[in-house]
Amino acid sequence: MSRTRWDLVVFDNDGVLVDSERTANVVLARILSELWRPTTFEDSVATYLGGSIERVRSLVESQSSRPLPDDFEDRYHRELFSAFDTGLAAVPGAAALVDALAASDLPFCVASSGSRARIERTLTQVGLWAHFERRAFSADEVVAGKPAPDLFLRAAELSGADPARTIVVEDSPLGVEAAGAAGMACIGFAAVTPGHRLTGAGAIVESMDQVEALIMAGPPLISWSGRA
Repeated sequence: MSRTRWDLVVFDNDGVLVDSERTANVVLARILSELWRPTTFEDSVATYLGGSIERVRSLVESQSSRPLPDDFEDRYHRELFSAFDTGLAAVPGAAALVDALAASDLPFCVASSGSRARIERTLTQVGLWAHFERRAFSADEVVAGKPAPDLFLRAAELSGADPARTIVVEDSPLGVEAAGAAGMACIGFAAVTPGHRLTGAGAIVESMDQVEALIMAGPPLISWSGRA
């Protein structure tokens, strides 16, 4: 492989490959509100987006002496998957970008705070799982999830990639922070999250065409914003 190319492209899943962040945060906000923690969709996006469901429990319980129910995580996944069944789509342009990377023989993978089951279910539902079946990494595999760098470093190690020559596509502040901590370049995908909250990324864009252009340009990542 030419040294003008990235060693590895790492995609977050929810909100980057699969248009699921809105649904996930609606479900989470509703469950927390029905328990004892009033939470709006905006609250959920601002506080929890990009992290694992275990991180949600930790944050909520650290701010209250009242624990969440033992079945909180199971209930969340059950209601989330039910919501996904009513309609789930790939992020516009994601399938074309993955096809382009595969055609160019540029290594890529997905590294998500979601469970392995959630990654497989969502990518299968939008027709992308065949591309990622052997290239999927979940927060279940590491002790510390995002914003720690562990998940991204594991993905690079098992893919035989140099972190300094790895580029991450993320839509959450936690993911951007994790990429930086891993010493990786990062493209901030401003879909659900406003671009100003992704300022740690080397570039902030709003379309997959812009993501593809930055990836195909190769390293180093030139800082720019594709937003109007």
